[in-house]
Amino acid sequence: MTDSTATAPTPVDFWFDPSCPWAWMTSRWVGEVAALRNLDVSWHIMSLAVLNEDQDVSENYREFLPRALRYTRLVAAAAERHGRDVVKPLYDAIGARIHLDSRVDVDAVIAEALAEVELPAELAAFSETDEHDDQMRASHFDGIGRVGQDVGTPVIAVGGTAFFGPVLSPAPKGEQAAALWDGVVALAAYDGFFELKRSRTRGPVFD
Repeated sequence: MTDSTATAPTPVDFWFDPSCPWAWMTSRWVGEVAALRNLDVSWHIMSLAVLNEDQDVSENYREFLPRALRYTRLVAAAAERHGRDVVKPLYDAIGARIHLDSRVDVDAVIAEALAEVELPAELAAFSETDEHDDQMRASHFDGIGRVGQDVGTPVIAVGGTAFFGPVLSPAPKGEQAAALWDGVVALAAYDGFFELKRSRTRGPVFD
């Protein structure tokens, strides 16, 4: 008789803002690890616009936030109207265009992403309304509430352990990705651990 728990997947929750290049890098890493470590990943929206709505940020960053908000609103509306299974494919479709292709035309990115994942084009209208903001903000604060307001996106939760990041560039692959996962989860699981950081010496490397 076999122990079914030996092959049970590990539940993981991942909060992202589609516009964040660092969340994109980390999501590629988690996707790589998912098969190697048998992860069952649930994807959740969070919002840089909400995170920074009361913060003193640069003018350039302030101008970026409305664009970011449109993407988060779109994903929230898609999840509410078509189920949570559409969140990751829609994230992938949006992220590939804005991070890999450096696209900045929000209307075109949204239209193409919806078409790619076979969602109704009419969903685009929700990116410009607050109709699903309650659900979006609830998802955001669920994630950020686990790690504290002084961090950002992404947030990862494994069981009762949640942490910001890690910030990676480029995203590791194969067994290197799996080994890093094991180390990060082990470190974050220690109740007394709070921070490990060094200055970034490169930007996102999308490969």
